[in-house]
Amino acid sequence: MEKQITERLKSLDILRGFDLFMLVFFQPVFYALIRAMNLPFGDTLLYHFNHENWVGFRAWDLVMPLFLFMSGVSMPFSFAKYRQMADKSAIYKRILKRVALLFILGAIVQGNLLDFDMHRLRLYSNTLQAIATGYLITAIIYLHCSSMRWQIIWAFILLMLYWFPMTFLGDFTPENNFAEKVDRFVLGRFRDGVRWAADGTWSFSSRYQYTWILSSLTFGVTVLMGTIAGGVMKNGADRLRNAQTLLIAGIACILISQLWHIQMPIIKKIWTCSMTLYSGGWCLILMAVFYYVIDCRGYSKGLNWLKFYGMNSIVAYVLGQVINFRCVVDSVSHGLLQFMGDAYYKVWLTFGNFLILFFILYLLYKFKVFLRV
Repeated sequence: MEKQITERLKSLDILRGFDLFMLVFFQPVFYALIRAMNLPFGDTLLYHFNHENWVGFRAWDLVMPLFLFMSGVSMPFSFAKYRQMADKSAIYKRILKRVALLFILGAIVQGNLLDFDMHRLRLYSNTLQAIATGYLITAIIYLHCSSMRWQIIWAFILLMLYWFPMTFLGDFTPENNFAEKVDRFVLGRFRDGVRWAADGTWSFSSRYQYTWILSSLTFGVTVLMGTIAGGVMKNGADRLRNAQTLLIAGIACILISQLWHIQMPIIKKIWTCSMTLYSGGWCLILMAVFYYVIDCRGYSKGLNWLKFYGMNSIVAYVLGQVINFRCVVDSVSHGLLQFMGDAYYKVWLTFGNFLILFFILYLLYKFKVFLRV
């Protein structure tokens, strides 16, 4: 029997930190800087820092799938002692608590919960809520399917449950895909993108194209792919072989996704099956590279600061999305406006905003304060 790896994966914390750093520091600052410079090739530089409009995939489209994927990677480590228990009530209480908290935090971030206005409340519209549903689906499968083979079979079943209605009950356009119809029917006026008129009537915005209810099935596949990857790293004693397995699996998923793309296009906004495998393949490759460099080769010099983000990822995400520290920066440095000009002063405010967040995360890490949702 192979020796299991039980210690915390440094590569997971650093890769998660890299993902969050890109989201709540690098991208907004880089974006503001390029816009302020007004370069003739600025749009080219920013191309991969924006989401694809519909069919296709850009680098920035990987941020959310990677977040979901990594929530699954840690599951084999955190759930290990519960799988053999006949009474799983304790772990299910923990799972339901996590799901509820993630939904509430998601509603705060993007659902306008703190506005206390029913006209602005959005029930399911955020990455944290996608993690919650994907995590719930994966947790149930993982707790009751001991073999990796069955976990892969369940991933296939979830993909088919999504593929069938999407293929036969609609098309893959923004207006007529079946996932859009489900969201409009189930969420109604609590769906993101709803517009309210002065007379109290509401309508769906044609500009909002993200789907959540049916897409929860493929959210589950993304998290489950992370769980399978975590199982490979946990149960395999040969770390080099683990890294090779993840790399090969990632390449295979990308190749399969390209074939599936012919029938079901890669569309991140509705989390199609081809997109799930394509993004999951890149997640596996990134995990393989970080795992090889950090956990296999033992090299993490210059990377450990990413743990500030990685080990408090929920805090980083929520504070980065909800709290605006620009007023603090402006109050202590407004005199720089006359020297920097309006465009570059806005860049400074953006930089200062996320620099404050960085120091908050640094202090939390230093004093070993971690939010365990």
